Amino acid sequence: MGKHRFSVKLTKCAALALVFGVIGGTAFSGANYAMDSYFAQDADGKEAKEEEGDRIKPVSTADSSVVSTDISDVIEQVMPSVVAITGLTQQEIMSFFGDRTIESESSGSGILIDKNEEYLYIATNNHVVQKTNALTVQFFDETTAPATVRGVAPSNDLAVVQVALSDLSEETLDQIQIASIGDSDQIAVGDAAIAIGNALGYGQSVTTGVISALGREVTFQDETTGKTISSRLIQTDAAINPGNSGGALINTKGEVIGINSSKYSDTDVEGMGFAIPTATAGPILKDLIENGKTTTTGSPYIGIYGVDVTEEVSSQYNMPIGVYVVQTVEGSGAEAAGIVPGNIITKAGEQEIRSMKDLQDCLSGLKVGDTVDVTVQIVNSGGYVEKQIPVTLTAQSD
Repeated sequence: MGKHRFSVKLTKCAALALVFGVIGGTAFSGANYAMDSYFAQDADGKEAKEEEGDRIKPVSTADSSVVSTDISDVIEQVMPSVVAITGLTQQEIMSFFGDRTIESESSGSGILIDKNEEYLYIATNNHVVQKTNALTVQFFDETTAPATVRGVAPSNDLAVVQVALSDLSEETLDQIQIASIGDSDQIAVGDAAIAIGNALGYGQSVTTGVISALGREVTFQDETTGKTISSRLIQTDAAINPGNSGGALINTKGEVIGINSSKYSDTDVEGMGFAIPTATAGPILKDLIENGKTTTTGSPYIGIYGVDVTEEVSSQYNMPIGVYVVQTVEGSGAEAAGIVPGNIITKAGEQEIRSMKDLQDCLSGLKVGDTVDVTVQIVNSGGYVEKQIPVTLTAQSD
């Protein structure tokens, strides 16, 4: 009888083990399938878009019909769009034998973003080209060419340098490519991020990570004006080292979503690199290419200090929802247009304004010198009257 019960128990255990094995195997297969599906959705093809008659072709790796989990395919496509930039600076020093001039070399990175019949245009950081006397660009095929500064936007740490096409060989022109620019507004925390640049001046290298945070407010001092400036940046744990400045932060489609800047990074902290979003950099770089050094560059802004009038504040104090103007900046477009403290901004152009973020987002698509119709609510006899005021945007660096 005891042996019979033991046989029954043993049979039950074997059956349970078999069932668990089937369920466990199914679960692990399902997990593997889910991971494969995730990477298949996130990976992209590596075929470049080509336009007939254009020697330098924009890169695109967004062909979803080609699936790969190996980022080396993406990097291979993007590398021809990233360059190394070397700058020479001269510095006067005092010594026992009298004053003398020494020459030092700095390194950075750049991204090929545009070209015309005469020049190739490269985006980089302002601090890469600042105070340099001579610039040299090294391309993907390791050939070099002299470069000059087209324009700078110090308050955004952005610059454009140009290289004459006549200084490039046919072989180089056939190998380099204009970068594919992505929409940084479409990225999310946790997305994969790849940084490419001339780290420490050793040559092009790659670091990988994820998007750690978006809209991270970072404050630095403008070395040109001495002003303290705040910028909203992409934070990533992909290493951004000296020399990476001006290089590309890309997504898994091979699209540039940010311009790396070691200026904002802290050497005492690991895993906190920063990049200027393409949504911010795009209009500024376009302005620099079109207008060069003659333009007033910087972040376009109205020129106010304001606080949000939220729904709670609105109901408590019977105020319109919007941005309450605390102070206008001297010499700004807001001051010149007649906006005064106490006004509440409720609309800019056709966009409703409910917060300072709304106002900043609205202005991000404009450039310095543009005029925007700002709708303000003005206190009048215990209530508010609406008025539309045209404001010409000035540069934050001004």
